[in-house]
Amino acid sequence: MAEVLKETLKTIDGYKNMKPHYEELLGILEEVLILREQYRRKVQENIFNVDESLIEKKLAGGLPLVDFSGGEFDLEGPKEYFVALLEIAHKRALEETGEIIKKMEDGGLDYMEMVRDSFTFQQDEGAEDNNEDGGIFDLLGFLVEESLRPALEILSEKYRNMIISGPRWSEGYCPICGREPKISEIREEGGKRFLFCGQCGFEWQFGRVKCPFCGNEDQQTLAYFTIEDEEKYRVDVCNVCNKYIKTVDLRETERKPNLDVEDIATLHLDILADEEGYE
Repeated sequence: MAEVLKETLKTIDGYKNMKPHYEELLGILEEVLILREQYRRKVQENIFNVDESLIEKKLAGGLPLVDFSGGEFDLEGPKEYFVALLEIAHKRALEETGEIIKKMEDGGLDYMEMVRDSFTFQQDEGAEDNNEDGGIFDLLGFLVEESLRPALEILSEKYRNMIISGPRWSEGYCPICGREPKISEIREEGGKRFLFCGQCGFEWQFGRVKCPFCGNEDQQTLAYFTIEDEEKYRVDVCNVCNKYIKTVDLRETERKPNLDVEDIATLHLDILADEEGYE
């Protein structure tokens, strides 16, 4: 992991020079990735207990291994990580961070509720992001998701081979945690498409011409757009559910990019998709 982290930090440095507009966010991600590695070493595997006797039935029924809507978990470790993440953001003087910290101290924000809300797509009205990108980057949502990442990443690695070797997972949400993907990649001979879960780091193969959010396969209502001089990136859109996903084409790239970094470095694509009316 240390070598992977080292290469990722080099990539971030390169993007800071290429995309100075995102230097602040990339700087936060840089510190987050270093801290993530530290917390990974402290994680106990049993934070999210998975009944292995039910794995096959769950996957066959389209159910992710971890159910955040009703399960009870000991999230003291992730909460500790969340507070450390807040300190990173606060140190960089991001305005909304002070308000989040105050609300947590006053009891106005409950960590477990924020975790559950993030999986049921509910937003706390007082935690809206007011950054220069017009709310495209949701700081609180990012920190809540990231706080669970070390523990869920270990779970993802533990069950990866079992999921890949079993019946193909055909859903557009993650088989580990149920999170919808924000970015995908095209790779391998034949241009296979893989969705990436930013919550737990799991990747799974998915149809090239299919919306991961509503399952639409009608080529007349599926489209994509690219930007000049950035042909390796594209935005796949669905005109049925009005959602989009960013895609990185790796077929002519030797290096394996870090999709957490690519997601931040392509925020301009999120802005364009938002301006076009996609969610």
